Parts: sequence; C-alpha cells; structure tokens
Amino acid sequence: MYNTERTGFALFFLAVVFLAFVGGAFVVLAKVFPYEYFNDAYKAAHALIEQRSVDSPYTQTDQWRKARTDARGVTIIEQDDVYEGLTLYTSGDGTYANLIDMEGNVVHRWSLPYSEVWQKSPQGRAPQPEELMFWRQARMLPNGDLIAIYIAANDSPWGYGIIKIDRDSRLMWSYHANTHHDFAITPDGRVIALTNEFIDEKANFFPALNTPWLDDFLVELDGESGKELSKTSLIQAFQDSPYRELLYAIPHFALSDPLHTNSVQFLDDATTQAFSPARGHPGQVLVTFRHPGAIGLVDLESGKMTWAQHGPWLGQHYGRALKNGNYTIFDNYANFEENNKSRILEVNPRNNAIVWRYSGDDDHPFDSGLRGAAETLPNGNRLVTESDGGRLFEVTRAGEIVWEFINPVRGGNEEQSIPVVSSGQRIALGDIDADFRDALVITRRRLP
Repeated sequence: MYNTERTGFALFFLAVVFLAFVGGAFVVLAKVFPYEYFNDAYKAAHALIEQRSVDSPYTQTDQWRKARTDARGVTIIEQDDVYEGLTLYTSGDGTYANLIDMEGNVVHRWSLPYSEVWQKSPQGRAPQPEELMFWRQARMLPNGDLIAIYIAANDSPWGYGIIKIDRDSRLMWSYHANTHHDFAITPDGRVIALTNEFIDEKANFFPALNTPWLDDFLVELDGESGKELSKTSLIQAFQDSPYRELLYAIPHFALSDPLHTNSVQFLDDATTQAFSPARGHPGQVLVTFRHPGAIGLVDLESGKMTWAQHGPWLGQHYGRALKNGNYTIFDNYANFEENNKSRILEVNPRNNAIVWRYSGDDDHPFDSGLRGAAETLPNGNRLVTESDGGRLFEVTRAGEIVWEFINPVRGGNEEQSIPVVSSGQRIALGDIDADFRDALVITRRRLP
C-alpha cells in the first residue's frame, strides 16, 4: 500500500507539473493574464543580472572601444585655418572633464565622483561601480562653472543625474533623475535637459509598444538652484501633433524605447528668426529622435510639437539649427562605406535637401555608431566628436581637417582600448571671464 501511495503521489506531482507547463506555455504564447507580470519580472531579473555581471569594462560596455591608432593627443593643427580657443571634452573612463589648449595640454580639469553626490541610483537601487560611470555631456560657463550629466554603463533607464559645480569641482546643485545624452543652457541661464522613465501602462495610442516602455521628457531646470520648473512628455507631444505618423517608423527592436531622444538645442532669438520651421516663435527646443529617424521642434510653454522632419539618415544624433536657416545632424550609419559609415549633414529644412556633407576618407576614416556631435564654429568650421574613435577634430567647409585630437587614455592588458569621447566644446579665450582665464596655464608652443 505504501508503494502504491508513493506511485500515486508521483503521478499526481508529474500531472501538476505537466499542467503547469502547458498553462505557462499558453500564457506565454497567447500573452494572456498573468503574462505581463511574469514578463516584467523576467526582464527585470535579466537586466539586473546584466548590470551586475561586468567583468571587463573594455569588452562588456560601450564606454570603451578598440583603439584605431597608436597616436595620442593633438596630431593635426593648421594654425591659419583653425578656430583658436580651448577645447572641453569628456572621456568614457571617468567622471571628469578636461580643458585643453590647441596643442592638447590640459589647462584645467573638473572631477567629481558620483558617490560624493548621491549614494543610490535615481530609482533607489545600489548604483553601478564608479569605474562604470562617466560624464556623457559637459558644458563650461564663462566663469569656470561646469554642468555635467552622469551616465552609468549597462543600466536602464540610463542617466544618473545632472550637476553644476564650480571651477574647483565643488558641488553647487544637483538634480537626481535619469538625465541622458544632452542638455542646453538658455540665454537667461535655465538648463533644458532630457530624462526618461519607464511607463507601466499600456500605450493605447500605440498598442505595439512593449510594457513597460520608456518615455522621454524635456525638463526645464532653474540654472541657479537646479529646481525643476517644467516637464514635458515627448511621446505625448508626438502623439498630439500632425507628425504622429512618424511613430510608425519606429523599428521592432525599439518597442521598449520608442523615441530614444538624444539631443536638445534651445533656439535663441537670432536662430529662431533664421530657422523657418520655428516661424519666429521663441521658446522652442530642437530635439533629435533616433528611433523614428526624425528631428523636431517642441514648444516649451505649450508642450506641443510644432514641426518635424524625417530624412536620409540612420541612427542620427545631435541636430543643431543654424543662423543661416539650415540645420546640421550627425548621421551615424547611413554613409554605407567600409570604415566610413558616419557623416555630418547640413540640411535645408524647407525642402529636406542636403546642402553640405562630410564623410571622411581612406586617410581619415569616420565611423561612430552610438554617439557623435558636430558644432558649427563662428568661422564656419565644424568641431566634430567622433565618439567611438575617441577623437575630436575640426573640419572646414572644404572638407579639410585642420585640427585633430585623439584621447590619450588607453586601457586593457595591452592598452588596446580607448575610452569614448562623448562631448566636445570649443571656447574662445575672449569668451572666458578674465579671472578664470588668468588662472589657466596656456602654452604658446606650436606644433611643427
């Protein structure tokens, strides 16, 4: 009898397991209740494992790349054609920014570890280790104050906060949220930044989106205190606009991150008047959406999207309206040439025509898949951030590189890896306050 009971119990247990398997398979395949709860739990656990299983930042994160050259520092300088000044850049190997002269000498440095500002991530979790953090974007003010965004590799939602520090790297204010990619400083000192957060509700206007999904927001911060003044949902701005059909250009792999907004520019009065899509209406922000492949204008006051355009680019970053009425954009992938997949485009928004481009050549390959930027300098040259190459360079409208800087930092057991350079800013000496300028050690040596 005892053996019979054991056999019966074993058969009963196997039957329960089989029914549980069949039921689980039906829930997963049919995506019926409670599929979403199980799926969310699985994705959360998988993400946590990924976040905590980095053995080597050189091969398991996107903050390091294989070095393409042994050269370091400034390798090209054409003195008669460059826009003279100092260059600020951030590097993927840490939470710091360097200010260098035209020869690549560091004349000032800012640095502040994340742990000296916050003890947890914006979600309240334990943060990633310091070696997986860097400043994604930094901007220097004329008096030497600095605003910077913390990014942590292998975390989602990305972005760990934005800070303002003084010239001695002392904290002035902090805003703890998932700030990411880019920010802008308005003429009156406000800071316009990007944040994102997971939305757990089904998107009725776009049922194909996964749950949860990331929404991007424009946040407006007081420049003196870091206090949040306003917050605008960008997916809502898209949905309520005449350009909502661009959402159907979102690829299948991006159904958890539909917009992937990656640049922001506040249009000053002169640019507003020159840039026809702004229609002379001040207070608008130019934003770049990677996954819909679009660039658009959002009005800060109303939260409305007033203009958008889709173009012949792929994985693009860093749209910038110009005072000649056009805009530039960093096209990461659509050049389709070996070792030269990236290009810089200048586009006429009236007819979507490309009026200028730079795409590298065999001697100077140009290839950055995940990040990139191009700033138009007062002399018409462009300061280009080729992030994946760990390189900054200045190129003329004729396509000639007149200044080049390669990140001197290396990593790995044979120093085969180079940290990404994710932001660059050129500042003329005359635009720096006299007392801070006098504190800088600027050499006058020229390269041969």
